[in-house]
Amino acid sequence: MTEIRNVCVYGLEQSIKRSALPMMSSFSDDNNLTENDIVRAHKLAKNMPGTGHNNFLKGIIVQFDIKYPEYLSPEMQRYHWFEIVSSMSKMHRLTKMDIGSSVNKYVDPTIIEILRQYVNNYNQDSCYENFMKVLSNCPLGLEKWMSITTNYLQLKTIYFQRKNHKLKEDWGAIINMIENLPYSKLITEYN
Repeated sequence: MTEIRNVCVYGLEQSIKRSALPMMSSFSDDNNLTENDIVRAHKLAKNMPGTGHNNFLKGIIVQFDIKYPEYLSPEMQRYHWFEIVSSMSKMHRLTKMDIGSSVNKYVDPTIIEILRQYVNNYNQDSCYENFMKVLSNCPLGLEKWMSITTNYLQLKTIYFQRKNHKLKEDWGAIINMIENLPYSKLITEYN
């Protein structure tokens, strides 16, 4: 099951404060948020994507660690600013993992046993063919951890595209994280 840990948000106050720049005649280093700053940020965040009026959301950076099944990777890679900082390597570690505890609950026990046998064969004879059998028969339910950097603007796109997605356990964990971020309504509200 998808799990998210270590969520950190950076640049929140500065980005909200700097959302005033288009209408400023002089610059101020003040980063103390006022009620006007919050109201303006919410108003700008509700603008249609592509208008440029909600660009300040790009400055609010979010980093987190996520345990995810392999089948989620292609869907996550759709987002151009869902940057992978680092991730567990299937290529380097698959033959060292405890397969039974490294897959989600939907992987059939027969598949786990078959993969364990392929891993044992590879560990006895590390030839290319044995490795390819391990790699090619690895279930999409294999779970790994990765660290991601993104921003509020990208999370807004993700939120509206994935909040009712069929993969409710996986995208649901990400949606839940988004809804619990500081000032999450900058992401979740839309005109």
